[in-house]
Amino acid sequence: MKTFEYIIKDEQGIHARPAGELVKVAKQYTSTVMIGKDGNSVDCKKIFGIMGLGVKKDQTVTFTIEGEDEEQASHAIQSFMSENL
Repeated sequence: MKTFEYIIKDEQGIHARPAGELVKVAKQYTSTVMIGKDGNSVDCKKIFGIMGLGVKKDQTVTFTIEGEDEEQASHAIQSFMSENL
């Protein structure tokens, strides 16, 4: 299992466009990819779950990735977050 935290830098937080792109990245892997904030955790492969977290700028989210390709998925999601959010 891989876990990492990320502080949102985008002024709009996690809004529809990057949430949709995050879903696309997560769906490329068979591992379970979860994103959490304030004790709530949702599947990164479901846009409505991500949007439901209501993540704003300067808030910290935690990613938990578990599965056979967790190493690759973790790297891809970390890269995506740093480039887009």
